[in-house]
Amino acid sequence: MLLCLSLTAPLWAQTAEISKERKQAIDSLALEKVRDLSKYISIIGNKKTAFSEANRVMDRAEELFAPGSEMGVSSLNRKEVNYYKVRKYFERLMALNYDRVTIQWYDIHYISDLERQPDGRYVGVVTVYQRFEGTSDDGMKYKDTTKKDITIYVERKKTQIAGRTVEFWDVMLGDIRVTETSA
Repeated sequence: MLLCLSLTAPLWAQTAEISKERKQAIDSLALEKVRDLSKYISIIGNKKTAFSEANRVMDRAEELFAPGSEMGVSSLNRKEVNYYKVRKYFERLMALNYDRVTIQWYDIHYISDLERQPDGRYVGVVTVYQRFEGTSDDGMKYKDTTKKDITIYVERKKTQIAGRTVEFWDVMLGDIRVTETSA
């Protein structure tokens, strides 16, 4: 029986389709996770956030991501975009050399519909605009607006609830790519 299940599981993953109603729920969940990430980034970047609280929020934020995901960092002062693993990005954000940091995400929307991949997962892209402002008491100021594309992964998962196996669609965030930075 186990051999039969192990042989049919990949087939199941490849044939699982998302209904229109389920897709709307998945889209809502993906956008909710992006909004949660926005809140977490604001908390982590805020210099008034206690170190222990920032670490707790970093742990929560990391749970939103697929393993190995990276986040892009850009600046008006350089052409290249640097990419960091998610935890490293949060640690760098927390350590920014400003007295006040404000980060706001806005205009969050899908730019590509979910597309089925050969492995049975679905992949889409959500775009956000991020407004960053850093100021210091000594007069140092920096502001920019960055357009970012967030890869969204949707895959079928299983869990045990009260001894029963329950299947569900899960949404994970992937790489966050910088596509444009402006003043």
